[in-house]
Amino acid sequence: MVPSEHYTKSTPSPQSGEDSSAAAAALAKVFHGIGPKRARQLGVLGIETPLDMLYNFPRDWQDRSSGTDLSKVPETSVVFQGRVISSRLIRANPRLGIFKAKMATGDRKVELVWFKHLSFRYDAFAALKAEIVTGADLWVVGKAEGDLLGVREVRVEEFYPLNDPRRNLHVGRIVPVYGLTEGITQRLMRELAHQAVSGAATAPPDPLPPALIHRRKLLSLRQALSAVHFPKSFAELDAARTRLAYEELLLLEFAWIFKRRQTRGLAKNFSYEIKRSLLTPFREGLGFELTRAQKRVINEIFDDMRRPYPMTRLLQGDVGSGKTVVALSALLLAVENGFQAALMVPTEILADQHMATMTQFLKGLPVRCAMLTSRLSKKEREKTVEAVRRGEADIVVGTHALLEGDVQFPKLKVAVIDEQHRFGVRQLTTLRQKSGLLDLLVMTATPIPRTLALALYGDLDVSTLDEMPPNKTTAQTYLAPEAQALEGLKAEVAKGHQAYVVYPIIEESANLDLQSAKAEFERLSAGALAGLRVSLIHGAMPGRTKAKVMAEFAAGRSDVLVATPVIEVGIDVANATVMVIQNADRFGMASLHQLRGRIGRGKLASVCYLVADPKTDEARRRLETLVATYDGFRIGEEDLKIRGPGEFMGTAQHGELTLKIADLNRHADLLAQARQDAEELLQTDPRLLAAENGPLRERILRLYQRQWSCIDLA
Repeated sequence: MVPSEHYTKSTPSPQSGEDSSAAAAALAKVFHGIGPKRARQLGVLGIETPLDMLYNFPRDWQDRSSGTDLSKVPETSVVFQGRVISSRLIRANPRLGIFKAKMATGDRKVELVWFKHLSFRYDAFAALKAEIVTGADLWVVGKAEGDLLGVREVRVEEFYPLNDPRRNLHVGRIVPVYGLTEGITQRLMRELAHQAVSGAATAPPDPLPPALIHRRKLLSLRQALSAVHFPKSFAELDAARTRLAYEELLLLEFAWIFKRRQTRGLAKNFSYEIKRSLLTPFREGLGFELTRAQKRVINEIFDDMRRPYPMTRLLQGDVGSGKTVVALSALLLAVENGFQAALMVPTEILADQHMATMTQFLKGLPVRCAMLTSRLSKKEREKTVEAVRRGEADIVVGTHALLEGDVQFPKLKVAVIDEQHRFGVRQLTTLRQKSGLLDLLVMTATPIPRTLALALYGDLDVSTLDEMPPNKTTAQTYLAPEAQALEGLKAEVAKGHQAYVVYPIIEESANLDLQSAKAEFERLSAGALAGLRVSLIHGAMPGRTKAKVMAEFAAGRSDVLVATPVIEVGIDVANATVMVIQNADRFGMASLHQLRGRIGRGKLASVCYLVADPKTDEARRRLETLVATYDGFRIGEEDLKIRGPGEFMGTAQHGELTLKIADLNRHADLLAQARQDAEELLQTDPRLLAAENGPLRERILRLYQRQWSCIDLA
């Protein structure tokens, strides 16, 4: 897991040269048939040592303990045994061959099917022709694909001769299913895993102290590792997963505790005094009263900033809850103490919006703001970089351009990171390195369920804006056909209001049944929205072009903006009251919630139409949740239940959760237990030096050295 900029995580990569030879040698000592090529392939999966194989947990388990009744199942995965009656090879075309075998199973006949690319260099079907012969008794695993004239067709995924003793690993039991890479099969992975749990790979000493195992009624490590790969029952599998998930979460909690300990052991060489020379006139000039939540969170942040160690705080709040005003208060506290402050955002559009908001809120105050994005001309950039270097820019708003080597801050003490999950670990570390110690506030408008927040941000203090400003409007949301949505859009435009139409991709794709923003812009302009002023914006446009399109829309010189998700954040046009989201089932819940937050920015009633044809229950459930509630925290909880933590947070670049076996929906109670146990252990043994904690200390050191290089147990 990489929750913030504090960790450098090593990711497995294909090995070569000496590394490959060393890995192959290590694996070959304990596993049969592993040479340099297999070692490289296994290295892609992070398996470089025998111990890695033990901790390479299955991603799923299939119940193959008994055969499938082929007369009752629809098109689905099946497992059964039978006897081959006949077989034949068909050349579908010069490059594709089809091997078919008729099999008797019970009182039915089944046709087995294999597809392979043909080659002039070797017989792609040689092994099949040798094993799939008349009279052969087989176990078969595959996908049932129809029932023509009473004969079921099965596309074969795995098969095992009945007289092969190794089949007991693959059928007739609960079977593990592993993540794979090119060249590695499920059969090979199961056989290697079985060698590992049978003693070929020596498990390390159990890292959990006996008292914890007894207190939480957990399996021993060896029992759990054996049962998670080859469980005798689902009850045993559940006990194994519970044990291993608890261990994983406990190690995670130790990481957060040690990281907090390190951070709080750092002494800042600067301090703040609340002088109110800027803060008071800023607050008086807002034109509205801060909510109680905003006041509470500002006080939490100010208390943090005045502590002797650096602030590391997460600010989360729903769309429209007022995070910008809170963040600006933190920036102004730095400025009125003679320091510089930075606000880093992921997109130029969001940088433009923050700059416009600051210009409005800081009007008349002696605060010098500057903006750094890749859109600046060479001359403009040089001028801004020089102003930053001289300390003549108090608050600098920027994108990744802030991280460039020639951008130097002589007095940077506070950094605010907006939409922080869009930044990678190295990027945030680079920003910190520009000033040594600084106070860090990270913000997200994707409300994070408490369980996930504890796992993702265990080293951060969390502030939550759980109250909306009075009279804040929210968009009514409907699942509607396109014709109805566009009629509603035209009715709003007829009132003098503006609208968005959002598509998930830019260009037409032969592989995706999605409308294209460019093609739909042309279709709508000439068809349903003919006579209206329609403009187009997408992420592939040059920065200056995007800025011009947005400026025109904000000024009211276009009625409808056809867009991709580039408008998800940073757009604030109060006159925009309607949004039509096409192919809404292809968006995540957080993205849909963010998108509809672009309307309802003023006092005008607003409406969001979700146009979709959901093909799965999961997609339908996501859309129904969006229609039912505007509460981002409820949406976040539901999103976590539906998709899991990794998908909830996005890709690895954005800070993906990489727990190997713990499930934050299923193991929320374990997370709370792990946090409690870690804290209690460290109260009595702060450095884990007691004999009974020795294996735990060694496990932590080994894990952190490999994944989180800056954790220190000292």
